[in-house]
Amino acid sequence: MRLDKYLKVSRLIKRRTIANEACDAGRVMVNGKVAKASVDVKVGDVIEIAFGTKSVKVEVLDVQDTSKKDEAKELYKYL
Repeated sequence: MRLDKYLKVSRLIKRRTIANEACDAGRVMVNGKVAKASVDVKVGDVIEIAFGTKSVKVEVLDVQDTSKKDEAKELYKYL
């Protein structure tokens, strides 16, 4: 699954366009490397997102095309 779509489905970022812009700005890293929106996300990948002064680091536990709001937290775990 594409990185921008995963960020939206997992609700780490609310909209896919904003996820796309964050990737283009170099604020999203996958496994320690700056990632473009088209990077393929797999189970076990570590995603790090820079939100201004804060940084969020999560590990991908599951990849799904859609998820309900309460199920979205099961797609990743915070590190």
